Amino acid sequence: MQIKKILHGLEYTVICGDIEDKINHIQYNSKKVNANDMFFCIKGLKVDGHLYIEDAIDKGAKVIVLEDEKIIDKRKDITVIKVEDTRKALAIVSSNYYENPSKKLKLIGVTGTNGKTTASYMIKGILEEAGYKVGLIGTIANFIGKSKLPSERTTPESLELHGLFSHMVEEGIEYCVMEVSSHSLALDRVYGITFKSAIFTNLTRDHLDFHKTFDNYYQSKLKLFKNSKYVSINIDDDYGKQILKDILNNSATKNTYSIRNFSDFKAYNIKNYPDGISFSINYEGEESNIKVDIPGYYNVYNSLGVISICCNEGISMEQIKAGLKKVVVPGRCEILTKDKELGFDIILDYAHTPDGLENVLLSLRELTEGRLISVYGCGGDRDKTKRPIMGEIGSKLSDITIITSDNPRTEEPRSIIEDILSGIECRKNCISIENREEAIEKAISIAKKGDIILIAGKGHETYQVLKEKTIHFDEREIVEKVLNNKFGRK
Repeated sequence: MQIKKILHGLEYTVICGDIEDKINHIQYNSKKVNANDMFFCIKGLKVDGHLYIEDAIDKGAKVIVLEDEKIIDKRKDITVIKVEDTRKALAIVSSNYYENPSKKLKLIGVTGTNGKTTASYMIKGILEEAGYKVGLIGTIANFIGKSKLPSERTTPESLELHGLFSHMVEEGIEYCVMEVSSHSLALDRVYGITFKSAIFTNLTRDHLDFHKTFDNYYQSKLKLFKNSKYVSINIDDDYGKQILKDILNNSATKNTYSIRNFSDFKAYNIKNYPDGISFSINYEGEESNIKVDIPGYYNVYNSLGVISICCNEGISMEQIKAGLKKVVVPGRCEILTKDKELGFDIILDYAHTPDGLENVLLSLRELTEGRLISVYGCGGDRDKTKRPIMGEIGSKLSDITIITSDNPRTEEPRSIIEDILSGIECRKNCISIENREEAIEKAISIAKKGDIILIAGKGHETYQVLKEKTIHFDEREIVEKVLNNKFGRK
């Protein structure tokens, strides 16, 4: 593609070279550069791409896009382009390179601390029930229709993101549902994209290792709603109310949902069951009774935001109800014990924040006839301030708490556990077992009739990150193995 064409809509200065020339591909990782590629110098959190200019040129890069022109000598065989922000420039150029595929899709973005994955799967299920071909980009996996692709991060870098959009357009996808992370918003991965619709689920403590302050975290989330045509906001959340104030004067159509406060989509007659939830809403003068086969009071909120979006898309309430009834979300309040003869239940959930852990424990407390046993830890190299908070929440809401390892990464697992334990005043109901598999085995060994075991933190993940390596670690497999050993199954 011609360099000049690919730079359309971007403010830039040509330091040297010829923008009438053509390039093959775009790269921001010098290791992936090949002949006649365009290399973007991205200033990352740990590494500055400007340091790899010579590496990129040695591998054949013919165009360098940078912020700091002082670190490169003018060369006749290289085109050098200066921009103010290479991240934003990468987003614009990536869109141009793939012929602006996001404009050919109906994009629905979901953001918030908790609920993004569940809400995204719900929307996908409803749209498919209504007969649409749907793409999904998120934490667990990416989908192009029925084709499942691996997901390396919740929201891909802009280059990969527009590549996915392009693939979806080629496959005839009409809707793309996206989990939009605060990282992606802060790092301009979705810069320049206009969303048809967006949902705000909630905002609680998380990712402060990256954002540093809660206001930074909030301002990142707010970006999505300044670039959406229709927004659905949870106004039982204080930050939801703040978003409505901050976008008051923009042209987006605004709808609200709630359980407590007055809103456009308000739930009542809520009932929580071991295998799901039910509630009623009144929409356009008619009462509808909704059933979702995912337990948890907080999933009422997820459902309400989704219903708002789908109603705006002209989906009938019958199709919405049918779609919600079929939704299955891996690792979100996932019941692992189908054998009722065990007498107790084991539930897997991705809850890895204070609010997420509190929500799932409160919901399970309503359903527990015996004791509520929780197994969880905290990830390494992440926000340390939430660790004692999660220790306190787990110990107060569980009858027995087993503190263990999660993804310790480069930190010592024992040190992380001690941080969690520091928030627990009375440790009579608390056990710490560093090895996560042994912690799960301990929980199952002490379970009695009527008990519920919650294994929290990893959910859909099938790995554990230890130091510099990643090992296979699937909690479904571990639970099955322990149950087989305990009950003599074959």
